[in-house]
Amino acid sequence: MKQKKDIKSILVIRYRRVGDSILAMALIRTLKQTFPHAEIDFVLDRGIAPLFEGQPGINRVISFTHEEKHSFFTYVKKVRRIVSEKHYDAIIDMRSTIQTLWFSLFSLGTEFRIGRKKGYNRFIQNYRPDIPWDIDMVEQNIRFAAPLSVVTPVKASRDFSLTVEEGEKQSFRKVMKAAGVDFSRPVVLCAVATRIPGKVWDKERMKEVLRRIIEKYDAQLIFNFGGQVERDYVNSIWKEMGRDSHIFAGLEANSLPELKAMVANCDFFFGNEGGPRHLSQAVGVPSFAIYPPNIGKHIWLPENDGSHQGIGFADVEAKAPDAVDYASRFAAVTVDEVWTRLSPMLDKYLKK
Repeated sequence: MKQKKDIKSILVIRYRRVGDSILAMALIRTLKQTFPHAEIDFVLDRGIAPLFEGQPGINRVISFTHEEKHSFFTYVKKVRRIVSEKHYDAIIDMRSTIQTLWFSLFSLGTEFRIGRKKGYNRFIQNYRPDIPWDIDMVEQNIRFAAPLSVVTPVKASRDFSLTVEEGEKQSFRKVMKAAGVDFSRPVVLCAVATRIPGKVWDKERMKEVLRRIIEKYDAQLIFNFGGQVERDYVNSIWKEMGRDSHIFAGLEANSLPELKAMVANCDFFFGNEGGPRHLSQAVGVPSFAIYPPNIGKHIWLPENDGSHQGIGFADVEAKAPDAVDYASRFAAVTVDEVWTRLSPMLDKYLKK
């Protein structure tokens, strides 16, 4: 094996959404296991960055605001300053877009400039693994470390967990108690809304499953939401369910660290696939999610096991052979199909 200099500093660029960034922690852990003495800096959007402050394996979180990313000269100047200050031994561009390519362009002397194989990065990034899009996202992320195997064998880790300090967990537990949550009874975080409306399962079906959870387990349901549109949707379901006292539609986490603490205080997650579901898995809270037809469960549900499960069109396709468009495929996921898979998990995890 050809030996190269040791890797002492690595810059990982992720950007985008909560779920993507959480799953990227598997790459961070892989890099830290492989190069235990290396400093690893993580580039993220400003709104997501606080979730990763102080997480094991990350030395520094570098964030960009929406305004910085959409002002060409401001963005380019900041990128150049970041890579000039530290002179990284490896730059791993997980996004591999025209915008993120600037990190590598300003670092042509860096030995490892790694990005996903694209037509436009041929002459700027010198290691371009051809990572399949149809394998699970954790495996996709880990494969960004493959070029570094010329230095030392890569020690892959599928661990994308996030730590929750006991102090922050207990602090938000007090908020939940003040809102009326009774921790002697089951507590379920429910994502009944999503940022993208097309990812939301049918409202009437969602309400029926929620009623069954309340009736069978006397569970308290905390409706998660982000932004005014989701807040309005959540409130509409709460009102349509008769303002049931089991439902907490106004208990809000005002930041991602608070949401992490809220999730950590729950017994279970149920709802639409999205960032909160990934966060639940990352903090070790059992989960069950409903996947829309255009989201591959096999890609976005890593470690699909007894504690983390879900349902998508592929699970019911045989029963709905005529479902060809998006709406009919989503409609093939019925209340009974969900309940058949969900209730055994609730039997296990909601027994107090």
